[in-house]
Amino acid sequence: MTDSILETDGLTKEFRGFIAVNGVSLKVRRGSIHGLIGPNGAGKTTCFNLLTKFLQPTRGTIRYDGRDITGMKPAEVARLGLVRSFQISAVFPHLSVLENVRMALQRQRGGSFDFWRSDSLLRSFDDRAMALLEDVGLTSYARIAAGELPYGRKRALEIATTMAMDPAMMLLDEPTAGMTHEDVDRIVALVKRVSAGRTVLLVEHNLKVVSGLCDRITVLARGSVLAEGDYGEVSRNPDVVAAYLGTEAPPEGAMAHG
Repeated sequence: MTDSILETDGLTKEFRGFIAVNGVSLKVRRGSIHGLIGPNGAGKTTCFNLLTKFLQPTRGTIRYDGRDITGMKPAEVARLGLVRSFQISAVFPHLSVLENVRMALQRQRGGSFDFWRSDSLLRSFDDRAMALLEDVGLTSYARIAAGELPYGRKRALEIATTMAMDPAMMLLDEPTAGMTHEDVDRIVALVKRVSAGRTVLLVEHNLKVVSGLCDRITVLARGSVLAEGDYGEVSRNPDVVAAYLGTEAPPEGAMAHG
């Protein structure tokens, strides 16, 4: 069993001559929390879309758990245990919080048309759904319509529905975007908790979040890998600081409070 659960080699995506991701070679260690950071337009979300097969690469290969998934479809890689969240919270707003998680759990049955199953069958998922809601601190919100949740709680719900897929690896696209400081702290604690026994790859703009969460960080700039290492290494890298701050000789610790 390789130490890396996810690897890319020369991953490239072009859009009509514009190279959004350029020859990215990435290794994500099994059981780690790996950050993918970079300034706006660096290619982070495009890279996420390639890894989870919402986009097909122009060139390069992607291997997950030792298997070539380059040509697979999103549903196929999700069934292998590689599951993502999205930058914009994606929930069923008119269903209750419990029903949202229950819908995600139905994947375990492997069938279609579960929207039309009996209430008694759907309720068989309730115990597991409530356990997931407890994991993300949403037990008291179970009967509330998901659309009525505060933004930070919606992101917690999305993490619960992602966990319902029982992923070996979770890809989180800016899990703290648009949040208050209180919500950010809550989501950081949640990601730490749910990462136990899993691998997490996350795109994140908040460098304080990255410094507190990530074992290893890959920095993208203009679609290419600019640097890689732990937070201390990349925060001191002058090329990284220049990419974020537009300076060639940054002051000591300039990235620390980004």
